[in-house]
Amino acid sequence: MINAKIGLEIHGYLQTKEKLFCRCKASRHLAKQQIKPNTFICPICTGQPGAKPMLPNEEAIKKIIQIALMLNCEVNIYRKIGKKIYGILTWNRKHYDWPDLPKGYQDTISGAYSVPVAEKGKFENIRIRECHLEEDPASWNPKTGYIDYNRSGLPLVEIVTEPDFSNAEEVELWLKKLLLTLSYIKAVDKNAGIKADVNVSVSGGERVEIKNLSSIQSIKQAIIYEIERQKKEKVKRETRRWDEKKGKTIVMRTKETQEDYRFIPDPDLPIIKLSEKEVKEIKSRLPETPQEKLDKLIKKHKLRKQEAEILYKNLELVELFEEVAKKIPPSFALPWVTTELLRVLNYNKKTLDDPKVDIKPQHFSELLKAVRQGKITELKAKQLLNQFVPKSFSIKELVKKEAKITNKKEIEKIVKKVLEKNKKAVQDYKAGEKKAFNFLIGEIMKISDKRADYQIVREILEKKLK
Repeated sequence: MINAKIGLEIHGYLQTKEKLFCRCKASRHLAKQQIKPNTFICPICTGQPGAKPMLPNEEAIKKIIQIALMLNCEVNIYRKIGKKIYGILTWNRKHYDWPDLPKGYQDTISGAYSVPVAEKGKFENIRIRECHLEEDPASWNPKTGYIDYNRSGLPLVEIVTEPDFSNAEEVELWLKKLLLTLSYIKAVDKNAGIKADVNVSVSGGERVEIKNLSSIQSIKQAIIYEIERQKKEKVKRETRRWDEKKGKTIVMRTKETQEDYRFIPDPDLPIIKLSEKEVKEIKSRLPETPQEKLDKLIKKHKLRKQEAEILYKNLELVELFEEVAKKIPPSFALPWVTTELLRVLNYNKKTLDDPKVDIKPQHFSELLKAVRQGKITELKAKQLLNQFVPKSFSIKELVKKEAKITNKKEIEKIVKKVLEKNKKAVQDYKAGEKKAFNFLIGEIMKISDKRADYQIVREILEKKLK
């Protein structure tokens, strides 16, 4: 039997306003923002001679601790026991000669002369070897030689697992749970995606590293290919890359060791001492985990598991639902949040975490309350909800103007008008065409501006057609 051992080194962009060692804007997903290359740069992040780094971004350090705690890691807290000092985090210069490194080295809290920010964790039964902070290189196109420094110096989290995975499917499921968990602390920019290096070895053979995989799907495909390749070929310790078009891994270079990177402590950057008080304070502000949120939706709000799973996979959506459920029965609010609101967002090609979208829970609650109290029709409420993107509004002043029409005489006038204008539809209905009935109801609702009471409309229309 052939056994595979798979380990991951996952890189994610920390969600900060500035880069790690300078004040440049942390612009992570350039393609979506259509930002010109080399826009957010300065002498520090482009490695100009004589430029010195600023103090490390405090926001990035706090977020790396949040991530470590969510992964049940032991944070290396500064402490002195006898003559020994523990938990001093040192910045190392990791050298390698690639065009995307303007300084000729990458600053990282890892390597031969450093302890990681956190280690010895466990997430979803997979051991976490370490979790550390480093800067991102620039973006280099090897075909054109063009370098874009917008990305240079962005703060990255690196999560290193032990080789506890045995197949690609396990990796795929685990990564989806990891990304969901990280989205709950808003520490990693989910729009920027992840990058991963994957280590694969089969039946005790040499370990092969596959570099710079940029999606869960490509990670899965590369692992499947590499396991099959290693079953058939004699394997060397090397670094490979994934060729998406050819669907295969290709040799890049022989595998580097720590000595190859020539790690040295960076004299321009101070050591970091994390106190127990600081870590406890960050831990006290951690949100619920996705599993805790799922359990609460089922137990507290009495939702079916299938319904709860739709909500808990989107933090902004579940937070809106929980706020609305304080004033509106959860069973009533659920379809409006998971069906109607998502319909409007999808139509506008927006998401709730879009900074330009502002939907306030109190406005949403007002709308649903007006429907429950019979002040407006469901159709009118859906029409108003269409206008909630990008910015919601109070409907209190609109309720009288958009009030539900329940006066039977008024509705009869509308029905009569529709029947006179649509004689063919009347004939079609009498000839057994059921769709004609729904067409007539639609016309009545259109003339009433979606305000006529649906049940009264139906009753009157049925009598008139008889």
